[in-house]
Amino acid sequence: MKFCLEYPSDVPTATADFMSPEAMIRVAKAAESAGFDGLCLSDHPAPSAKWRHSGGHDTFDVAVALGFFAAATKRIRLITNLWVLPFRNPYLSAKALTSLDIVSGGRLTAGVGAGYLRSEFAALGVAFDRRAALLDEALHALVDIWTNPDRGFSGEEFTAHGPMWLQRPVQTPHPPLWIGGNSAAARRRVVSHGQGWCPVIAPPSMATSIRTETIDGVRSFEAAVRRLDDQLEAAGRRRGSVDIQIEAPKFDFSSAAATAHAIDDLNELSDAGATWALVHVDASSVNAALDYIAGFAETVARETHGRTEHRKPPNEFKSPVDPTGSMSAPA
Repeated sequence: MKFCLEYPSDVPTATADFMSPEAMIRVAKAAESAGFDGLCLSDHPAPSAKWRHSGGHDTFDVAVALGFFAAATKRIRLITNLWVLPFRNPYLSAKALTSLDIVSGGRLTAGVGAGYLRSEFAALGVAFDRRAALLDEALHALVDIWTNPDRGFSGEEFTAHGPMWLQRPVQTPHPPLWIGGNSAAARRRVVSHGQGWCPVIAPPSMATSIRTETIDGVRSFEAAVRRLDDQLEAAGRRRGSVDIQIEAPKFDFSSAAATAHAIDDLNELSDAGATWALVHVDASSVNAALDYIAGFAETVARETHGRTEHRKPPNEFKSPVDPTGSMSAPA
């Protein structure tokens, strides 16, 4: 199991202090020193006040913030969780994500998705009802732009007349693509384009609010992983060949019993197929977040270290960065 820290500004109750460059540097360096494998941010370029006051959170431009984190760190992976591909022309996404891979020395993991806020699509001038088709087109375009940057790509509403002059990403053949969503269509996209899958394990009410199908527990998650593996095998790919990221259980480090129970839950998710866990920290203050990061490293990572990994991502999508100091369990 590997661990990704979602930057605390993405927590709805986070203090505004997390938007300061000083806090960003402190948290990023602490996460890397503690052995976290990834640091991520979500993508909301035009969120509404209604969303913010109904459980949303403060937001950065993802490419700018992750580029800032890249300069403050050396090893940790920079993860978009999730970059909403339908919001942008694929060439704009390719430029931003390629630039992130270059400035980070090949540490980008591109988590992408369809988006779910109708008001945000309206603010950006993108047809909400076309987001699935736009995501499919953008996935195909992004991979083509990364692997054949000299060749122009044409979509339904855009045309690049080649030859083009674009930089290649550092990672070969391209940065890992993780695809979000619980639906059969999301799994199809993983099989066609992805090196990772980011499902949401949540009750039906939350799944409905983010417009995805319900995966409401370990057993339904395990069944969905089996379906994904069947689809991978049918497509000629190896079963278990993609990473799967889930949200880590909440940890109350003031209670040894509660912590042990949450670790058991996390191990159960690992046994069901999860390879990464997304961690939310105490965001009531910067110091509270730093204490939580240290506690997580000393407690959860130590207790889960050494568990057998059941899924192995393809070698060509491993980071070129030396992974020494990672929380991830050995193979």
